[in-house]
Amino acid sequence: MSKPANTSTKPLGKVRILIGRARHQAGALSAQLRSQGAAVIEIPFIEIRQPKSFLPLDKALKNVRDYDWLILTSVNGVEALMQRLRKLHLNQRSLKGVRIAAIGPATKKAIEQAGIKVDVVPREYIAESVVRSLRRRIHRKRVLLVRAKVARDVIPRELRLAGAQVDVVEAYETVVPAGSRARLRSVLKNPHRRPHLVTFTSSSTVRNFVTLLGASNSQLRGIRFASIGPVTSATLRELGMNADIEASEFTIPGLVKAIVTAAAALTRD
Repeated sequence: MSKPANTSTKPLGKVRILIGRARHQAGALSAQLRSQGAAVIEIPFIEIRQPKSFLPLDKALKNVRDYDWLILTSVNGVEALMQRLRKLHLNQRSLKGVRIAAIGPATKKAIEQAGIKVDVVPREYIAESVVRSLRRRIHRKRVLLVRAKVARDVIPRELRLAGAQVDVVEAYETVVPAGSRARLRSVLKNPHRRPHLVTFTSSSTVRNFVTLLGASNSQLRGIRFASIGPVTSATLRELGMNADIEASEFTIPGLVKAIVTAAAALTRD
């Protein structure tokens, strides 16, 4: 019988990390952190739900060939789009002639796994970089942006300023999980489970974390925060917290790399 791995010799062997990704998406980040020795606590700060109505998305997909560009900003958006195509008895060929832009390698991978070619992936995986990548290509073009119900308006605003006609449709919404509040407060009060670090992979995870936490921030004393990128870091600052760690590559592997690099400081008093 093999002995369990000795995590204490790994970079994160003495570190407890709280992950707040949606339940069905936490696995990749958790696995990578555990492989580096971390003790991982999973409490979802967001829950992915269907929009109140799919009518706007369905209408856009039935007429998708009227568009020159389709922009997808997340894996959740890709999954919702493919589900609706199947529901409408459409397929990948329905997107023929429409150019595709994706934010981030995970979104690109999800699109390609569905058998669809991706034409543009911005150099950085943030909204502003998508705008820079497309600004010169979309003048007088029709653009369909498929995204969450609550999202920043940078992409549609800037693309319209560049001369594009942009339609924004909701593919899903993020909500605060009802059962997470008690679990979060319990973990923060328990000295044996209290995390050294909390990870944030989107602005939604930051805002929902603050909502789950309630009025008092005193429970956060001594806890550090890790952000997947500058937009998420800006939301942390906006809500009175600092990103002690920020990934230089705005992906899950990039976030893990940044945390491992900062490992020595995480358990320091």
